[in-house]
Amino acid sequence: MKHVQADFFTGASAPVHFPNSEFPEIAFIGRSNVGKSSLINSIVRRKQLALTSSTPGKTQQINFFMVEQVWMLVDLPGFGYASVGKTKRLEFSKLNYSYLEDRDQLRMVCLLLDSRHDPSQIDMGLIEWLEMHGIKYTIILTKCDKIKPTMVDERREQIKGLVQFCSHCIDVLPYSSETGLGRDQLWGIIKRESASGDIIGKKA
Repeated sequence: MKHVQADFFTGASAPVHFPNSEFPEIAFIGRSNVGKSSLINSIVRRKQLALTSSTPGKTQQINFFMVEQVWMLVDLPGFGYASVGKTKRLEFSKLNYSYLEDRDQLRMVCLLLDSRHDPSQIDMGLIEWLEMHGIKYTIILTKCDKIKPTMVDERREQIKGLVQFCSHCIDVLPYSSETGLGRDQLWGIIKRESASGDIIGKKA
């Protein structure tokens, strides 16, 4: 299976470190331990582009990856539980919101939810925040290989019901980093949105 050209570009622990580039950006965000790094690796068909770990909160800065010299994949620190402590978690949250609210290059957010569990208050809060700021997003249901296909369908219908009146949700997509479920569909969405010239959020 052919790898996608993808390379680490830069990391940012503060807004001043965000890269000054004209490439469209697709951001990935979710609670800690939702399977974000595995999903990112599966998208570009690489094993270690994004660092995976059994320890939640491994991503401790915003990481930018150049993909095919066409668009930037942005890996945001996980919301919620992390082993680094409350103060650091608050710093991560502030950094994430600074990026999401003010980044002109942002074209879409991929919001990851664990398909095995009901969405949490953190998940619903993120959806509400993205809606309030007019930011397009795709909800990705991770770890779908861990549950039965009927449960995958039920979870997708549950989430679609929750966002049925939302204006900026593009799709609710079941995904498995292990089996490749949803990978082609997500790739298509990313290619379309990264090629869009739309400026989203309050910048519109």
